[in-house]
Amino acid sequence: MNNITDTVKHLIILNVLMFVGTLTVGGAALGENTVFYDWFALHFPKNVAFQPWQIITHMFMHGGFMHILFNMFALWMFGTAVEQRFGAKKFIFFYLSAGLGAALCMIGYYYITFYSGLSTLTEAGVSESQILETLNSGMYNTGWQQIMGAAKMQQFVGVFNSTMVGASGAIMGVLVAFGMLYPDSKLMLIFLPVPIKAKYFIPGIIALDLISAITGQSFFSPSNTAYVAHLGGALTGFLIMWYWKKTQFNKNRWD
Repeated sequence: MNNITDTVKHLIILNVLMFVGTLTVGGAALGENTVFYDWFALHFPKNVAFQPWQIITHMFMHGGFMHILFNMFALWMFGTAVEQRFGAKKFIFFYLSAGLGAALCMIGYYYITFYSGLSTLTEAGVSESQILETLNSGMYNTGWQQIMGAAKMQQFVGVFNSTMVGASGAIMGVLVAFGMLYPDSKLMLIFLPVPIKAKYFIPGIIALDLISAITGQSFFSPSNTAYVAHLGGALTGFLIMWYWKKTQFNKNRWD
């Protein structure tokens, strides 16, 4: 830990402070809804609980001890090496951009899911304003199930009431950067102690996230993981790296 870079260190401290806030403000230790989650988790934009700052603040929120532990370990492990190559300013820009890309991809996916259900209801003659008013009151109309079916209604209501927290999207971008900067570095999974080069390991992790996003099958993480956000962070990181490689970094910086 003596080798940790300044920006990574400050990001970890900020994440830990926000996590402590979730445990101490509003009764999170008792499993209740918290003020911190109401304010800082990313809510669906049609929900009255949504606030613009949540697009940033959700990156520093976590849903449990193991969630923050694995994310901060990955941030230290990969972020330090990436920041050493980028410098502080480029690294923080890259980190936040990957996190924003992850959030926008997840929100886009939610919008597609939500408006699919919304159009089914409005085509059946239900008023859109009435639907939103009912959902924002914390309820739903059981008659909707007869129109769209139980599974689709559960998904429709679930998306509206969803919250997103975690640094995983930003860290996936950092992971991509690490793989492009240090392709021959060897990495291992804890439960699969076989060294694999980063240029194979990291695409493999992304491929598993893609499979999980499509099938809903979880491999190494909880079933409520935002796999689309992971993919969005990885894609954003790749696009930034590709652009910087073309325009800002000379060949020697990449060898």
